[in-house]
Amino acid sequence: MNRFLQALAQQRWDDHRYYHHCRINQSLHFVSALSFLVAYVMLFVDPAAAGLVGWLVSMTTRQSGHFFFEPTGYDHVNQASQAHKEAIKVGYNLRRKVVLIAVWAAVPLLLWASPTLFGLLPAAGHFEAFAHQVGWGWLLLGVAGLVFRVLQLFVQQGVMTGLVWATKILTDPFHDLWLYHRAPLQLLQGERFEVRHGVR
Repeated sequence: MNRFLQALAQQRWDDHRYYHHCRINQSLHFVSALSFLVAYVMLFVDPAAAGLVGWLVSMTTRQSGHFFFEPTGYDHVNQASQAHKEAIKVGYNLRRKVVLIAVWAAVPLLLWASPTLFGLLPAAGHFEAFAHQVGWGWLLLGVAGLVFRVLQLFVQQGVMTGLVWATKILTDPFHDLWLYHRAPLQLLQGERFEVRHGVR
């Protein structure tokens, strides 16, 4: 158990120090964490709505922080190139995220082009039913994306790494809430990038 917790702490630390320099990104992760917690609760009430919240709010804020605000040049604090960081990224690096986002965008397009999903679903007669189907599609995509990467990690880096990463991903909303709750205020105070970033 100690080894597992140490590996979890290391994955979290690497994720923070390599990919969360910018206070805008941190603030967006704070918003994402809050909305993911809402989505977690909604899983027990309306799973399709949880899928909509999880992707439209949580994932959109989280990934826009990475794509639009996080520096992608040489990381002088950690003395690592972007290519090096992307190569050692345990979870979804930017290239993998592009593929995942493309599949995410394709789900509503596919349901629009084939309302019955080639006969597998009843046709959505109105927008609410269509949104419900999209929500289910996005929820299943989230589960599939998690399982797919865990199985990849099992093969590439070992079962422990895969299980640790799955735990990290599922508990990130709680951890990010604690880690980045001050970021919006720090951003309003004019701090664009984390001061002394990389110092434990």
